Amino acid sequence: MATEQPFRISVSEADLELLHKKLELFRFPDELDGAGWDYGAPLDDIKRLVARWRDGFDWRKAEAEINKLPMYTRDIEIEGHGTLNIHYVHQRSTVKDAIPLLFVHGWPGHFLEVRKMLPVLASASTGHPSFHVVALSLPGFGFSEAPKKPGFAGRQYSEVFNKLMLSLGYPEYVYQGGDWGHLLGVHAVNHYGNKHIKAWHTNIPIYRLPTLWTHPLLYLGMLTLPFNKAAQADLQATAEWRQKGLGYFVEQSTMPQTIGYSLADSPVGLLAWIYEKLVAWSDNYTWTDDEVLEWVSVYWFSRSGPTAAGRIYYEMTGGGTRDYFEGTKWTSTPLGVSYFPGEIVRLPKSWSHMLGKVVFHAEHDKGGHFAAYEQPELLAGDLRRMFGEDGPAYNVVQGKSGYDVA
Repeated sequence: MATEQPFRISVSEADLELLHKKLELFRFPDELDGAGWDYGAPLDDIKRLVARWRDGFDWRKAEAEINKLPMYTRDIEIEGHGTLNIHYVHQRSTVKDAIPLLFVHGWPGHFLEVRKMLPVLASASTGHPSFHVVALSLPGFGFSEAPKKPGFAGRQYSEVFNKLMLSLGYPEYVYQGGDWGHLLGVHAVNHYGNKHIKAWHTNIPIYRLPTLWTHPLLYLGMLTLPFNKAAQADLQATAEWRQKGLGYFVEQSTMPQTIGYSLADSPVGLLAWIYEKLVAWSDNYTWTDDEVLEWVSVYWFSRSGPTAAGRIYYEMTGGGTRDYFEGTKWTSTPLGVSYFPGEIVRLPKSWSHMLGKVVFHAEHDKGGHFAAYEQPELLAGDLRRMFGEDGPAYNVVQGKSGYDVA
């Protein structure tokens, strides 16, 4: 397997100039009086962000800060898809026996979702476990190379994950993910659970709906839902999201190339497409304009362009013809689940047991879809408790307890 290469982001002056030119020439749409957020990202918000992106936001400063992260690339051979050059952060702890942890982001996220958690997870202490954190850019996202032909789905992503960790000297490791990080985690655990992935954690514990034939007790338990106010509130919020917030999913699952032309050519279109989700899917998190612009800039300056990232929806659903869990089943790999009140999909908590062997459960009173970024201390704290000395997944990785051994 190819050797690791240090990586630094270095956007060319020509690309920066092109961005600013496109921002200057953009033609804004009109907006209905009093529309607010009902029709999508508000015009005033987008105008303000575009003005800042064009005249105030300092990409070079942001680039320099990102480059302080320990970033690398490595070629990984994927069966049937050739070699992909994968970008990743590898934050090693000073603790020799730190637990290897693979963090996987989703859409519209990227590798920077983990940035705030890195110093927390890698820190050394006798009071909590430490982690060696690996956070890759999914193929087609950020600075990883994109797949070149159709059919790159759950098995292929799982192969990337496992081969990356093996190449780093981690034959056994643990896993954490939300959004696509969760969905791909289900596949990864089905392929590599117990042998390589010794335990995993998710902050969006969703799976298929229970049926009378697959999970009769959970199915019959739905009869009691009308008497469970908390579960009713969660299901109502999920239903409202499916009714009004699922358009992006349908488009990217069926015709990602069509929307891709706009995302690749228009930075303002890309900004609105992502900004809407950053605000709507977080739990009253106060996004600064520069946070938003840095986030979106990673997509704009990404190695393969923003169109490539959206194709994951098509590949994982067969163009909208199947669910993204096809080919997976319950596994005995120890599973931890965390619930955040602002998550976009909230299902009855008992349903998480359809995913696997739940050994850890935590509920929080704040935090949304981007939990690692919005509430890094809370999510990192859950991992510490799950894998700590008194936790249910302590010492699951052989010889990597998370603590310095005298």
